[in-house]
Amino acid sequence: MSLNLRSPLGSLAGTDAPGVDLPSYDRSGIQMGIVHLGVGGFHRAHQALAIDDLLRRGEAREWGICGVGLLPGDAAMRDALNSQDGLYTLVTKHPDGRLDARVIGSLVEYLFAPDDPEAVLERLADPATRIVSLTITEGGYNFDQVTGEFDATTPAVVADARPGAVPTTVFGYVVEALARRRARGLAPFTVMSCDNVQGNGEKARTVFSAFAALRDPELGRWVHDAVAFPSSMVDRITPVTTDEDRELVRERLGVEDRWPVVAEPFFQWVLEDRFPLGRPPFEDAGVQLVEDVEPYELMKLRLLNASHQAIAYFGWLSGYRYAHEAVADPVVATFVRDFMDREATPTLRPVPGVDLDAYKTTLLERFGNPAVRDTLARLCAESSDRIPKWLVPVVREQLVAGGEVARSAAVVASWARYAEGVDEQGEPIDVVDRLADELVPLARSQRDDPVAFLRNRALFGSLAEEPRFVEAYLDALGSLHRVGAHATLEALVAGSRRSG
Repeated sequence: MSLNLRSPLGSLAGTDAPGVDLPSYDRSGIQMGIVHLGVGGFHRAHQALAIDDLLRRGEAREWGICGVGLLPGDAAMRDALNSQDGLYTLVTKHPDGRLDARVIGSLVEYLFAPDDPEAVLERLADPATRIVSLTITEGGYNFDQVTGEFDATTPAVVADARPGAVPTTVFGYVVEALARRRARGLAPFTVMSCDNVQGNGEKARTVFSAFAALRDPELGRWVHDAVAFPSSMVDRITPVTTDEDRELVRERLGVEDRWPVVAEPFFQWVLEDRFPLGRPPFEDAGVQLVEDVEPYELMKLRLLNASHQAIAYFGWLSGYRYAHEAVADPVVATFVRDFMDREATPTLRPVPGVDLDAYKTTLLERFGNPAVRDTLARLCAESSDRIPKWLVPVVREQLVAGGEVARSAAVVASWARYAEGVDEQGEPIDVVDRLADELVPLARSQRDDPVAFLRNRALFGSLAEEPRFVEAYLDALGSLHRVGAHATLEALVAGSRRSG
């Protein structure tokens, strides 16, 4: 008999689903203590997994999760999860092809904000809600890439800041809920960012208090001073769920699941321990609770995330479509490792308890996991939210220190070449980026004006005025146009060997 997640959990208890680990706890008595905004694959493979681990240990029964979707596109997640009572299958894919599957039960409610904004606001304002967590993507924080300041001119932000507005943005919902709690004499919930943004806790404090100040300067000061915003570092490669994944879950595991999640075996979560209203015993689920997240955060952003960008555009232009295919190419793998060793690592602080050489070796092994099938299209998407946060800070620090920047410059050049929207065979590239309408014309003008792409100060600041970086960038871009991506990588790697 197959396991059908459209059925209530109670009817699954006696179901024969070999190889699928069902929740061992009674979900009926779980209280909601966490509201999570932005329920996607990563949250369901990471934070929701941690709470599920605790529930299986008999802990955290007051820390069930209410998921919230804010965007119109989240209606599909609403339909999938609500039809399955919040249950879904998490499949861990090992490099040898082995699968581990479990049904996650920690997501006990899902609200789609456009259906009923008031229901979401009252769930957030409920005294039982003590943590509001976020995976809203790097671009969701709505700040200027160069100044770091909140962008108050975005039309949706302007609309949400008007008196009596029905919220549509994450800022509108969180701040209105905090204002209600304040008016009712309730302590503010903790806002826990789980996005790949450097200093994500402080960044969240900056943008949410700035939005609150648009409504009322005093409210802005209160949000800034009274609300806890712990920083975190989260890490687990979680590719987009495909129809192939759904078929795998159905055929190999006997589970009919509208939206399963697949992930690699690796899991890491480093979290600043600052939760005035309490928190689940995260440490019992393998979470590292620390006083200072920054060393771990920089390690991840500059070694894993920036290296993903080093793989992405060069890999795509070289004809690869998956991360594991690209890093199986010794030239790509060597280039990425050289970037890690010679440009990213010198910008890091000591990371307590971490062997950086072993960590970098593990990263390449993770990138090369063929079972995960992480697409280069995913890694190439939304680059304007990624490169400025993950790679540009490496460049700036290396320039100040007199360090190497040739590989970083080549990565930026490979993005600029990819953003032209045509590959080396003349086939179209679908450039997925919120700034695509601006970036693609810039990229297409660079054969006549080679620095055009780099002059975008909103993304690169003053890098177009740094001679050492510009020289390396132009060398790489010219090579990409003359001989192509793979030959450019070969030359870069050969140059590294000569200078190493």
